[in-house]
Amino acid sequence: MTGVHFGELPYLTEEDAVRTCAYSPDGIVFAVGLGNGDINVYTTSNWEKVRTLKGHIKAVWRVVYSPSGDQIASAGEDKTVRLWDSETGSLQHTLTGHTNWVHCAAYSPQGDRIASACDDRTVRVWDVATGKCWFGLYGHTGGVLCAAYSPNGHQIASCSVDRSIRLWNAATGRCIRILSGHGDWVWEIAYSLRGDQIASASKDKTVRLWDVEAGACRFVLTGHTEAVECVAYSPKGDQIVSGSVDTTARLWNVESGHCRQTLTGHNSGVSGIAFSPKGDQVASTSHDKTVRLWDISLQVSRFVSSGHMRSVNSVQCSSKADLLASGGSDKTIRIWDLETGASRCILSGHTGPVFCIAFSPKGNEVVSGGGDTSVRIWDLDSRTCLRTLTGHSQQIDGIAYSPQGDVVASASGDKTIRLWGTTTGDCQRTLVGHVDAVLSVVYSPSGDKIASGSKDCTVRIWDAGTGECCHILIGHTKWTRDVAFSSIGNQLASSGYDMTIRIWDVETWECRMTLTGHSDRVKPIAYSRRGDLLASGSWDGEVRLWDTVTGECRAEIPSFRGAVHSLAWSTTSDSDYLITGCGDASILNWEIANEEDDCRVRLFWSATKGALTMTDASIQDVRGLTSLNKQLLQQRGAIGEPEHLWREKNKKVIIMSSVVSKLKHSSVEALVDPASVSNTPKEQSKQVGPSP
Repeated sequence: MTGVHFGELPYLTEEDAVRTCAYSPDGIVFAVGLGNGDINVYTTSNWEKVRTLKGHIKAVWRVVYSPSGDQIASAGEDKTVRLWDSETGSLQHTLTGHTNWVHCAAYSPQGDRIASACDDRTVRVWDVATGKCWFGLYGHTGGVLCAAYSPNGHQIASCSVDRSIRLWNAATGRCIRILSGHGDWVWEIAYSLRGDQIASASKDKTVRLWDVEAGACRFVLTGHTEAVECVAYSPKGDQIVSGSVDTTARLWNVESGHCRQTLTGHNSGVSGIAFSPKGDQVASTSHDKTVRLWDISLQVSRFVSSGHMRSVNSVQCSSKADLLASGGSDKTIRIWDLETGASRCILSGHTGPVFCIAFSPKGNEVVSGGGDTSVRIWDLDSRTCLRTLTGHSQQIDGIAYSPQGDVVASASGDKTIRLWGTTTGDCQRTLVGHVDAVLSVVYSPSGDKIASGSKDCTVRIWDAGTGECCHILIGHTKWTRDVAFSSIGNQLASSGYDMTIRIWDVETWECRMTLTGHSDRVKPIAYSRRGDLLASGSWDGEVRLWDTVTGECRAEIPSFRGAVHSLAWSTTSDSDYLITGCGDASILNWEIANEEDDCRVRLFWSATKGALTMTDASIQDVRGLTSLNKQLLQQRGAIGEPEHLWREKNKKVIIMSSVVSKLKHSSVEALVDPASVSNTPKEQSKQVGPSP
């Protein structure tokens, strides 16, 4: 049984690459166009194939239903547009005249005309009843990849290999406006419900939203890592969905331009995309010969079931708030899309656990340190290791870039801190003074000071220019695990294995307050970008949010399934986010709303290896399955015929009754809120000794 995402419906397997798909206007039937020229039609009640339309002799690039649903139009590599009776499947017209591949066919809102887009650089407008070509639209300097009618039928939009979008008067064929901005081919366009906006998908990896009246680009939607080949508006017009060569489909909010969900499952590029008429499903087609169906009404696809296989030891956000880096005991560094949780890449090279990571100030590089005693600098564009810095004799537990990005500081179990030039990789200075392993290091916001925490229970403050120790802060009674400067540099926080957090005044280096409440060792601490909150994580499986002025605990996030090893903040124009990395290999992204009377916490997305995995097993006697549920589980090899299984001695058969609703309820609950978040802190715990 392989992984099933909640919201995923059974997928359809075809005999060739699936280029395009379309729902009928009533949503009862669904058509797909294939690379071998066939068009298969399914009923959506049980997704059984009802007929195959044969006639194209090469790949079908587009299928579309007429507004009344009584006809299907198809466009293909054989240079034709074909019109089919949707009830009988009989061919009604073959529209000829184009001299190259026809990529698209689009009905007018009245259903009496069709616009076709072709590699011969033209758009042709046809009479549906007679098959006659009324006129052609000329002006593009490259092949035309898509055409679309506006909802009122007054305009036709077209897009091209020439990187432009052209708007035409549908009655006269006159070009009204040219929209420019994409950096590569524009693959597909779609009008919004009201016709005031156009979405365009491009080979430049972006989707753009255009104001039709002004001709201006409102949003550039970024996130896809390869060419975007298809785009569609939801029936309500509040969302768009895009499909990319990067194998994903993304759902975007039209008003904000934010990515709401990433749909993963294809193992090849997404070539076609469509909303169901009700807007509750998305269908995606791919060169992997499948059609995948998504129930987007569940809103749970932000659960990403691929991540580190062992403990997550460090998480850090880029300064642009677009990327997240994580380092784990599985010896890898993973780069994530901070908004959606989609995995960007995996960096491998360390031969031991990765204990610490940091982004360069520009966000184009990541530095990492680990159990193999090396420091590595990675280039995110090429995804390669630029330099491996060696010199420490024990593991690296802390790492930090200077604010200027020209120096990296590393803290090691060999009791030293080394300062490395990022350009040359040379060790510029070694800071010596701690009498036990150094566990953490951080630069002040101005870059003139360095703070470090050690197993010798002290915090040391160093002059970043001379390397001299300026101050020794004494207060923790056990290991000082982490240190962090506030965003404006007026506070320094330190965490300890004595279960406390101490806040130090940077002017006097006196301890202003001691925060207590954790019931086990406190490990990571991190200030919010605004500096109003300090987050702390502990071996007690809790994260606490503290007011940095009063020391009050504003909120608790309890019930993590392992020690919280790392924390990082990110801020957008809309919200603050806190990312947690844990011993159970999970990464959770929490949205934090810190208001005067309340501090609210909501899970935004999660990435974890935590999935139920069975081998040589089958689930039997499951009640309450719909035919679609059953088909999906059969595709995953999860259910089968008991008689065959009992004959195999080594096969395990799991009997489950009325399990579907329970699984769905508990899993959705777990994904949306895996930890019960409290904003009324419990009575502060009495201090006890830490666990061994």
